[in-house]
Amino acid sequence: MIPVPSGVRVWLATGSTDMRLGMPGLALRVQETLGRNPHAGDLYVFRGRRGDLIKVLWHDGLGMSLYAKRLERGRFIWPSPADGVVVLLPPNSATCWKGSTGGIRSGHGGRNWRAERGC
Repeated sequence: MIPVPSGVRVWLATGSTDMRLGMPGLALRVQETLGRNPHAGDLYVFRGRRGDLIKVLWHDGLGMSLYAKRLERGRFIWPSPADGVVVLLPPNSATCWKGSTGGIRSGHGGRNWRAERGC
């Protein structure tokens, strides 16, 4: 679980991203593609081409962090590149995501799995 402070925006990079990139490469992608400062304190979320892996880049004021989550089954539901940049605003000061069912679509039988929220 990642507790997200109040006022932090979550930016979804639409389309797919090369998941071989680490902190420097993803920070450069934030600057060049999104036109944002990766050290501003917002969360930047990237999804791989297969859809089963996301990486989250976050500067908390002390340093840069890189979180990764790979799903054992299914894929993360993601906006298309035509949607442009998507910004999510947390509804409260302690928003976090938990469980492996958050926002994924199963590749088997077309079942949809729903997100669990809580802290």
